Amino acid sequence: QVQLQESGPGLVKPSQTLSLTCTVSGGSITTNYYYWGWVRQPPGKGLEWMGAIAYSGSTYYSPSLKSHTSISRDTSKNQFTLQLSSVTPEDTAVYYCAARGYIATTPVTYWGQGTQVTVSS
Repeated sequence: QVQLQESGPGLVKPSQTLSLTCTVSGGSITTNYYYWGWVRQPPGKGLEWMGAIAYSGSTYYSPSLKSHTSISRDTSKNQFTLQLSSVTPEDTAVYYCAARGYIATTPVTYWGQGTQVTVSS
């Protein structure tokens, strides 16, 4: 069973860079056909997909966030990281890391528990 755990600061000042790490256990982030991503939910709004990094290391970003979003990975630690630059109060949200892959031919999705990030001075 793949498990994901987000970590990072709960409070970030406007214009700073938000950095969150997702630590994966029970599976490798280089497992074929798995994609590891970030999703957020601002207060009172729906889920927003931010981007993902593939098992191969390729990255994919939401067009609306691409200009200030970066996702990277550390395969030695089995972690992947989100960096969101120049944050504003509108980036306040619960941030989730998630994974999508396959068990045999059955698609599976795993979620972290989420971490609250508040952008405020």
